[in-house]
Amino acid sequence: MSVRAGTLNELRRRSSQWLRTSITRWLAGATYTKKWLVLGTLIGVISGLGAVVFYECLKLATHYLIVDLGGYQPGSPRGEGNVLPWSHFTRPWALPLVAAGGALVGSVLVFSIAPDAEGHGTDAAIAAVHHNPRGIRVRTVVVKIVASAFTIGSGGSGGREGPTGQISAGFGSLLARVFDLSPTDARLSVASGIGSGIGAIFGAPLAGAVLATEILYRDDFEVEALLPSFIASIVGYALWGSVEGFGPLFGYQNHYHLHDALQLFWFAVLGVIAGVVGLAYAKGFYGIAGAFARTRLPRWVRPVIGGALVGLMGLVMPEVLGTGYGFIQQIFGRGLLAIPLWIVVLTPLARIAATGFSIGSGGSGGIFGPGMVIGGFLGAALWRLFEPLAHGLGPSATPFIIVGMMSCFGSISRAPLAVMLMVAEMTGSLSLVVPAMLAVGLATLVVRRSDDTIYRSQLRTRADAPAHRLVSGMPLLESLDLTRAARPPRCVVGDRLEVTVARRLLEERGVREAPVVDDDGRYVGRTDLTALDAADEGAPVATSGAIDTAHPPVLRNRHLGVVLESLTAWDISWLAVVDDDRKVVGTVSVSDLVSAYRFALRDVLNRASRVGPDAGTADIVVEAASSLCGQSLREAGLPHGTLVTAIERARQVLIPTGDTTIEAGDRLSALGA
Repeated sequence: MSVRAGTLNELRRRSSQWLRTSITRWLAGATYTKKWLVLGTLIGVISGLGAVVFYECLKLATHYLIVDLGGYQPGSPRGEGNVLPWSHFTRPWALPLVAAGGALVGSVLVFSIAPDAEGHGTDAAIAAVHHNPRGIRVRTVVVKIVASAFTIGSGGSGGREGPTGQISAGFGSLLARVFDLSPTDARLSVASGIGSGIGAIFGAPLAGAVLATEILYRDDFEVEALLPSFIASIVGYALWGSVEGFGPLFGYQNHYHLHDALQLFWFAVLGVIAGVVGLAYAKGFYGIAGAFARTRLPRWVRPVIGGALVGLMGLVMPEVLGTGYGFIQQIFGRGLLAIPLWIVVLTPLARIAATGFSIGSGGSGGIFGPGMVIGGFLGAALWRLFEPLAHGLGPSATPFIIVGMMSCFGSISRAPLAVMLMVAEMTGSLSLVVPAMLAVGLATLVVRRSDDTIYRSQLRTRADAPAHRLVSGMPLLESLDLTRAARPPRCVVGDRLEVTVARRLLEERGVREAPVVDDDGRYVGRTDLTALDAADEGAPVATSGAIDTAHPPVLRNRHLGVVLESLTAWDISWLAVVDDDRKVVGTVSVSDLVSAYRFALRDVLNRASRVGPDAGTADIVVEAASSLCGQSLREAGLPHGTLVTAIERARQVLIPTGDTTIEAGDRLSALGA
């Protein structure tokens, strides 16, 4: 029986390995569009399902914690039942206890199982895109769902976007690990996961797609993420809507429009104030977070204190509890007049403090949603204060609430376009686009003067991203095949070797590290003398724990730009090179890469030196019947003094070397007499 079970396990292992290898090989050879149709769809499926799972968990937590135990019914927006928040508490003494208890459960889960699930998930996902797109663990995602549901469901001031974005970003990271995606594709998978997850939970797929490109930088866009995030956002929204409905979160607020040019003045005022309040949100949130971090209290205790403080605040101002979307729905239209003016004016500041207490203390939740609630009440406060005194504000506060949501968080998140689109989709209306452009633009200008942001993991531009910085400084790399730098491995370790034998093999070959292969020569991982010294000497390498599987190999048909990205992204000095069947055929190190680059650069400079002073320019399209097809530039017999500076091929521009092969359809840009 045990023999049969072992045979079945081996069959499953080989089948799983074959399937993984087949998909990895297909992805490596697929066109950009085909590849992202598959990956984007997979990410979108998890985005939609993850949003549904988290939303249902949050509903259950809210019902059992703050409603049943806390004795208070928070409101909900029109797209989620349109329940009005209660104006009283049946058990006021219980609310601080429930908020503290929910925070306690969440903090114990986080700090005992996945400490990296602490705080707001969007910032962690942005950091993963830039520094370790393969590093988001599955356990982090699971803990984030449960901990955030307890934190927000017990009354903590937090948003739903952080957990949802981290769910789909985590799945993008998992895809990168399973299918050995290149560093570029891994980053795009995580980025599109962020956008599609947030777009799904807010019912705003277009904004989610744009957010994936905009939220990574303070002053730039990750344009390459646009197509993947569009695909993922569409699929995620389709699944979310199929379960939860396709209507906008706050219903259709499309009967408001600009009816007086004087209104633009007040929207401009709102934009300037929103920028200032956005800065206050960032400084207040991180100021409170810093104050908690400086205390000597255990990390798991801090969210409990923060939760209790929010519960006490909620007894005076229920507007700080939970997501706050129900209160935004309440103040649309004339419902705003039922709320005392002092509450409307103080809610933005109170919400900043409550979010700092709930999430800045180490609790789990998002800061996107609270930012929009802050902006919404800011717009409502402006209308309430000036409507009786000034002309031109209009009969309803709704336009100011909508534009306030856009401008306040859009500016401080450094994603003004995405947030503007998101609020428009959440309210089912683009009718306020002109005043929104004015207010969001002015708010963004105010924030940019201080160079602050609510997402501290954002980089300034693409030039500051590790993935772009080195490759852009060595542009020839993307035109050089890996075969120019790879060399046969000096040592290969079989995974069935005993640890002592493997260690002796490395010492005899004079190397400290080597790739590990299975019986068929397929790549399993990598090992080194330090790991082997710490392992059980009599154990096989495969079960000794001495194999590093975190760093995948590179396919031999890749270019050297991918190699440099991988080496810098994972902070390693060499990579194993494999064929389509994952069999190890060589290794490539940093020194190998630099040598190949130096040789190619010398070749380009030698050819450039032959260009005379009277040279002109020419574009040459290579026909299928041309004798140039299949020849390298060095063999092509081009006239003396001719330098091919670039080759346009399949909508990509290559910087050629003498060994670059000319193909039919190529457009050669040349200098020559």
